[in-house]
Amino acid sequence: MRFGVLGPTEVRTAAGEAVAVGGPRVRALLTLLLLDAGQVVPTARLVDGLYGDNPPAGAANALQSQVSRLRQALPGVELEHSPTGYRLRVEPDDVDLHRFDRLVARGRAALADGDLATAADLLAAALRLWRGPALDSLPAPGALARRWEELRLTATEDRMEAALGLGEHQELVAELRELVAANPLRERLAAQLIRALHAAGRRAEALAVFAETRTVLAEELGTDPSAELAAVHLAVLRAEPAPTGRSTPLPAQLTSFVGRDDELERLAGRLAASRLVTLTGPGGTGKTRLAVEAVRSAGSPVCYIELAPLSDPAEVAPAVLGALGLRDAPQRTGEPPADPTDRLLTALRDRELLLVLDNCEHLIDAAAELAERLLAGCPGIRLLTTSREPLNIPGETVSPVPTLAVPPADVPFDTALRYPAVRLFLDRAAAARADLVLGPADLEPVLRICQALDGLPLAVELAAARVRSLSVADIAARLGDRFALLSRGTRTAQARHRTLRAVVEWSWELLAPAEQALAGALTVFAGGATLTAVQEVCAAFVDDVPDALAGLIEKSLLELGTGDRYRMLETVHAYCAERLTESGRAGLARRAHAEYFLALAERAGPHLRTGAQLGWLDRLDAEVDNLHSALHWATRSAPELALRLVSALTPYWWMRGKRYEGALLSARLAHAVGPVPPEGLEEEHAVCVLCAHSGLAETADLAEHLAVVQAGSPSWPPPRQPFLLMLWGMVAGPPPATGPPEHWPGIPDLLTAEPWSRGLSAFGTGLSALYQGKLVEAEDHLRHAVERFREVGERWGLSQAVAHLGQLTSWRGEHAEGIGLLSEGVRLSEELGAVESTADLLCERGKCLVLAGDVEAAAADFDRAAELATETGEPNTLASALAGLSTVAYRRGDLAGARERCLRALDVCRQSDTFTLAEMRVELLVQLGRITLAEGDAATAAGLLRQALDAAVARENARTAADALEALAAAAAPSDASRAAHLLGAAAGVRGTTVAGDPDVAATREAAVGQIGLAAYEVAFRAGRELTITGVELPALGA
Repeated sequence: MRFGVLGPTEVRTAAGEAVAVGGPRVRALLTLLLLDAGQVVPTARLVDGLYGDNPPAGAANALQSQVSRLRQALPGVELEHSPTGYRLRVEPDDVDLHRFDRLVARGRAALADGDLATAADLLAAALRLWRGPALDSLPAPGALARRWEELRLTATEDRMEAALGLGEHQELVAELRELVAANPLRERLAAQLIRALHAAGRRAEALAVFAETRTVLAEELGTDPSAELAAVHLAVLRAEPAPTGRSTPLPAQLTSFVGRDDELERLAGRLAASRLVTLTGPGGTGKTRLAVEAVRSAGSPVCYIELAPLSDPAEVAPAVLGALGLRDAPQRTGEPPADPTDRLLTALRDRELLLVLDNCEHLIDAAAELAERLLAGCPGIRLLTTSREPLNIPGETVSPVPTLAVPPADVPFDTALRYPAVRLFLDRAAAARADLVLGPADLEPVLRICQALDGLPLAVELAAARVRSLSVADIAARLGDRFALLSRGTRTAQARHRTLRAVVEWSWELLAPAEQALAGALTVFAGGATLTAVQEVCAAFVDDVPDALAGLIEKSLLELGTGDRYRMLETVHAYCAERLTESGRAGLARRAHAEYFLALAERAGPHLRTGAQLGWLDRLDAEVDNLHSALHWATRSAPELALRLVSALTPYWWMRGKRYEGALLSARLAHAVGPVPPEGLEEEHAVCVLCAHSGLAETADLAEHLAVVQAGSPSWPPPRQPFLLMLWGMVAGPPPATGPPEHWPGIPDLLTAEPWSRGLSAFGTGLSALYQGKLVEAEDHLRHAVERFREVGERWGLSQAVAHLGQLTSWRGEHAEGIGLLSEGVRLSEELGAVESTADLLCERGKCLVLAGDVEAAAADFDRAAELATETGEPNTLASALAGLSTVAYRRGDLAGARERCLRALDVCRQSDTFTLAEMRVELLVQLGRITLAEGDAATAAGLLRQALDAAVARENARTAADALEALAAAAAPSDASRAAHLLGAAAGVRGTTVAGDPDVAATREAAVGQIGLAAYEVAFRAGRELTITGVELPALGA
C-alpha cells in the first residue's frame, strides 16, 4: 500500500485504488504512526497527538479503541503493540513524506556537486508529492506541520536555484513572483526573482523587487537586506552577471561511501548547532571523506580548502583566498603587503559560507588562529575542519570519527554484511578484482582482517586491494607484518596515505619527544590501561605523564574509552612498539609492566576470599589481557616473577571459570622453569604444577614436576596460599583422614589463619569424609564450611560447599532441599561468571534431578553443561556431562544412546591421568556395566563392574565403590538373591547410606526380597553393611 500525509491523509493500493480509512480520529492516528513509519511510536505521543491538552478519562482505552478501528480498516497492514507504544509495519518509502525527504536530500547533493539537471528533476519530483497542507488530518498539526512546510519551501528554493543555473530565467519569473508574494520575508526567493529578471533583461523590474523587499524587511523586521540579496542588487546596478550562490567544487569521489550513516546524521546536527566543528581521529579513519559527504547537502555555499600540500603556516590564509577566487589586493609602492587574513575578513564579513579546512594537524596553530579570527569577524561564516587533534579555540565542537564497526567472530555471514568494516572490505575487494566472489566460506579470514585492522577504513581498503595477488586467507595470515603487507596504495593518493606505515609515521613525526617516549612505553599494555597503571609503569620514560597523555589523545594516537581506559588502535600500537624496540628500552618497559600487574594480582588475593570478591574479580577481568601479557613476557624473561604471578592468578582463574586457560599458561611456565622449584618459591612452583594438572587433558610431560611437588621436602618454607590445598585435593585427591602431607610444615596454621581458610579446612575435611562414606561427619563439616563462607560473603567456596551438601541431602531422599542447595550453588557460580564451575554444578544438579525422577530437567542441565564445557575446553566437565546424558538415555530406555554417550565420555577420560578424570573413568565403567547388564550380557557386565570396584577400592573412593556394588547386586539378583542383598548392604555401608530414588536399587531389592523373603534379605543386608571401604573382604565381593 501507499500512504499520503502531505495533504489529507490517504491510503491507496498498489493499483492506485483509494482505501477508506475511517473517521477523523482514525486518520489522525494513522498520520501519527506514519510519521515514524516502521518505528515504535510511544503511547504518550499518540495520546498527545490525538487529544492534545484535554485527553479523555481512560485515554489509554480510548487509544486502544482507535487502534482497533485502524486495524479493521487496514487488514493487510500489521499494527503491532509493544510495552512502550505501537508500530505500523510499513516501509518509509511507502509514505510520501519520507519519499519527499529522501528525494530532497539526493537533490541537494546533486546541486552541491553541480549536477543541475539531476538536482532539478529530483527536487521537482519531491515537490510533486504534495497535495495540500502537510499533516492535514491531525487535530493540531502545529510545529510538526510548520517544519515540513519549511522543508517544502527550502526544497522549492533549491529547485529554483537548479533551474536558474540551467538558464530557465524567463520561465521562472511568474512562479517566482507568486512565491515572493506569498513569502515576502524570504530573501533567497527575492534574490532568485531579481536574478531571473536581470538575466531576462528586465533590469528595472529587478531593481523594483529589491526596493520592495528592502521596505518589507525594514517595516516587518527592522533589518537591512542580507549579504546575498545586497550582492545580487549590486550586480544589477553594475550590469554584471548576478552571483549564483554556487559553492566551490568539492573533491570528486571515485569510490562508494560505506557505513557512515550514523556519523553523517550526528555531524549534520553538530553543524546546525555550532559554527565550528572539528572532525578528529587518527590517520586513515576517513575524516576527509566524511566531511565531503556531509557538506554535499549542506544547503548553503561551501568552500573546500585542502591544507595537506602546505608546509608553511603563512600559506594557510592565502590558500583560503585562492579557493574563494579572491585575488590579493593591489599593493601600492612603499606600502607593506596586505595581510591575507585581513583581506579574508573584509571579503567574508557579510557572506554566509561554510568553509571546510581539511588536514589541519601539521599547521594546527595557523589554522586555529585563522578560524578564531574568521568566527569573530564574520558572523555568517561556519567552519568544518578535519585534523588529528582539535584546534582548541573557544566555541569548537570536537567530533571524533570512530573506526568502522567490526562484527564479533561468531556471527553468520548475513549478519556480518551489516557491519560497515566488512561491507567496505567486500566493496573494495570487488572493485580490485571484478571476478572475485566472496561468500560465507571466506567470512572467517575477512573478519580476522577487519578485526586486526580495528576497522580502520584506509587499512581495510589497502588490505582489500591485495586480493589482486593474494587470497583473503593469505592476507589475514600475513597481517603480523601489516606494514610490509599494506604498502601498495593508490598512486594518486597523497604520499602520507599511500601506505599504512606512512599514515602512522605522519602522526608520529608530529609528536613532541615526551609524547613519542610515552607512546612507545604504552605499547607494553594489552587491552588498555588506567591512568594509575600508566603513571606507575611509564614513570621512567616521561616526567609529566598526564601532560604527555593529553597530547597523545589530542593528536588521536590514543583514545580514552569505556571504564576510563586508555587504548591504542592495533596499527598505531604496532608502529609505536617498533619504535620502542628501536630505542633499546623495551625490556625496561616490560619489566615495569609485569611488576605492576604482579602487585595488583597479589593485592587482590586476600580480597577474593571476602565479600569484596565480585568487585575485585571485575577489576582483574578488566586487566586480564595485561595480566596474561605480563605472564607471557615473564615466562620467557623472568620466570621467578612469573611463578609468583601464576600463584596469585590461580584463585582468579578458578573463581572466574578460566581453569583451562590458566592451566595452559601454567603448563607453559612449568616447562620453562623445570621440575625443581627455585629456592624460596616452592609454594609458587607447586601451585603452578597443580594448576596445570587440574585443567589440562595432556599432562604426561609434567609427571616429573608433579612427583617433585608430591614428594616435597621438609626444608620448604610454610605455605602462604590457602588455595594450594584446594588444588592439592583436585589433583591428588582429598587427603586422608590424617590430614594433608606432613612434609610441609605450617599447613595447620594456614588452615586456621582466617575465616575463609577455616571454611576451606571444614570443606576439605567434609569432602574427605564424604569420599570415605562417613556421611554424618561429612554433613557436619560441610554445614560448618557453609557457615564460614557465608560469614565472609565469599561466593566461590560457598557454591562448592552448598553443592556437596545438596548432593548428600539428596542421597537420603530430601530431593527438594538438595536441588535447592545445588541451585544456589549454580546461581552463585553464575554471579561469579565462573563458566567451568557452573558447568560442574549443573552436572551435580542433573544427578539429583535424575534421583528425583525429573529426567527432562536433568537432561537440560547436562546439555547446558556439555555446551559450556565444549566452549571452555574443560575435559573433566565434558566427561561428566556426557556421563549424565548417558544416564538420562538409560533411564529413558534408550540403551544404544546411553552406550554411545558413555563411550564418548570414556574417550574424553583417556586423554589424561588427572585425579578427576581417573575418578570419572571408574564411574563410567560402572555406568557401562549397568548398560551392558540391561542389554542382557551379564558376564561382560560383571567383568566391567569388578574392574570398577577394584579401581574404586584402590583409590578409597567410597561413592564409586558403592555404585559398583549396587550394579553387581543387580547382576546377582536373578540367580543369588542372598548375595544381592549382601552386596546392597555393602554398598550402603561403604557409602554411608542407600541413595534414595535409584530405581535400579529398588528393583534389585524387590527381586531379592521376592526370592528369599524380607527377614533373610535383612540378615544378608546387615552383614554386608558391616564392611567399609578399607575392609579386606570388600574386593572379594566382586568375585
